[in-house]
Amino acid sequence: MYRLDLPADRREASLLERKRTAELQRHNRIFSSHTRTVGVDKPALDTQIQDKKLQEEIENKRKEAYAAQMKQNDQIASALDERMQRDVRDLNKAIDEFRLTFQKKEDRREYDLSDPEALKKELPPRVSDGDPRCTVSGVQRLLGEDLTVDSRRQMQQEQLREWSLQQQEEQARALEEQRLRDGNYDKMRVELDQKAAELQQLELQTRRAVCAATKDFNRAQAEETTERKKLERKQEEEDNSVEISNLINGDLLSEDPAQAASAFGPHRVVPDRWKGMSSAQLEAINNVQQQQIQERMRLREEERVREAELYRKLETC
Repeated sequence: MYRLDLPADRREASLLERKRTAELQRHNRIFSSHTRTVGVDKPALDTQIQDKKLQEEIENKRKEAYAAQMKQNDQIASALDERMQRDVRDLNKAIDEFRLTFQKKEDRREYDLSDPEALKKELPPRVSDGDPRCTVSGVQRLLGEDLTVDSRRQMQQEQLREWSLQQQEEQARALEEQRLRDGNYDKMRVELDQKAAELQQLELQTRRAVCAATKDFNRAQAEETTERKKLERKQEEEDNSVEISNLINGDLLSEDPAQAASAFGPHRVVPDRWKGMSSAQLEAINNVQQQQIQERMRLREEERVREAELYRKLETC
C-alpha cells in the first residue's frame, strides 16, 4: 500500500519537530556547564545591568550638568557682587564729591555762629555817611560832619577831567568824521563825473557802432534783395523756357499715342490720354470686319446648300 502525505500529517510532523528541538535546547541549557542557566534569567539580568549602567551614566551627566550650572551661577553671582560693590563705591565717591562741592561747611545756615574769622569779616561801626546802621543813638554821625569831602572833591575833579577829555575826543572824532565825509563826497563826485563821462563816451561809440552796423546791414539787405530778384528773374526765365520746350516736345501737343498705353496690358488704354486709333489700328479693324463679313457669307452659303440638299432628299422620298 502507498501512504499519502496529507496537510494534517505535515502539520503534526512540524509540531513534533519543534517540540523535539525545544527539548534538545532545554537539555543543553541544563546539562551543559558553559550555558547552564537553571533557575536564572540571564538575559533579564543582563538587561537590568545595562539599564543600571545607563541610569548611572545619566545620573552622572545630570550631576555634571548641575555642577557646571552651579559653577556658572557662582561666577555670575561673583560678577554681580563685584559690580554691586563697585557701584556702591562709585555712589559713595559721588556722594562725597557732591558734599565737598555743594555742601561745604561755609554754606551752612548756622556757620556764622562758629566762624573763626567772624571778627575779620565784620564791618566797622561806620562805613560812610549813608550807612543805615548809623542811627541817632549810635552817635556815629554828627551834624555838619563830612568824612568824604576829600574823596568827593577828587572824584568830582576826575569826573570833570573825564568829561573834558570825552568832549575833546568827541569833537576830534566829529571833525575827523566830517573830514572823511567831505573827502568821500569829493571822491564820489569825481568818480561820478568820470563815470558819467565814460558812459557818455561809451554811448557815443555805441551809437556810432549801431549806425555803422545798421548801414552795413541795410547795404547787405539791399544787395541781397537785388541778387535775389536777379536770381528769381533768371530762374523764372529758365522755367519758362523749359516749360515752352516741354509743351512743344511733350506728348500733349504732339499727340503721341504711346502716352495712352496702360500698365495693365497692351489691349488697354488710359482714357484721359487716348487720342484715338491710329491708321494701322483702323486698317486692322477694317480687315477683321471684312474677314467677319466673308465668314458670315460663307456660313450662309453652306447653310443654304444644306437646306437645298435636305429639300431634295425630302422630295425623293
